[in-house]
Amino acid sequence: MTPNREDALTLFRKYNDSDSLYRHALAVEAVLRHFAVKYGEDAEKWGIIGLIHDLDWDKWPEEHCRKTEEILKEENWPEDWTRAVLSHGWGLVTDIEPVHVMEKVLYTIDELTGLITATALMRPSRSLMDLTSKSVKKKWKDKRFSAGVNREIIDTGAAMLGMERTELIDETIAGMRNVAAELGLG
Repeated sequence: MTPNREDALTLFRKYNDSDSLYRHALAVEAVLRHFAVKYGEDAEKWGIIGLIHDLDWDKWPEEHCRKTEEILKEENWPEDWTRAVLSHGWGLVTDIEPVHVMEKVLYTIDELTGLITATALMRPSRSLMDLTSKSVKKKWKDKRFSAGVNREIIDTGAAMLGMERTELIDETIAGMRNVAAELGLG
């Protein structure tokens, strides 16, 4: 079975009621699609994986990724898609190291989308459209700001991708801008 976006949305909605988690899933989906185009890869596949990466978080946060693995196996999702989803929890809840470029991007930007969203919400415009990496990097330095964002993961992922932090932030913002209205950050 090769899932499509509608399959992914149906599955996501089956296990998630949180609006904020849905917006996060949309942000990650958009950023993965953006990076897929940048790397000449399958944007549909990358986006779908981004959309469902936190499939189990709303109902089973203590079993994060393990429950997703069960669900995706029951739904007959491709093994490589499941592996990609699980790799975003590397070092935290799984031992599946990101190897494919898509896995590295997902691992890296999952946390970064949260920091970018929080930074945008602090701006007078409350928008991604005028947000710059400079503003995000300023907030990055304040460890109390979005304290739950694991900055080490972002830096580790950036190194895996061979990207400087500024470029990574710029590309992530660009991807998120594609769904700014849906995120409430237009």
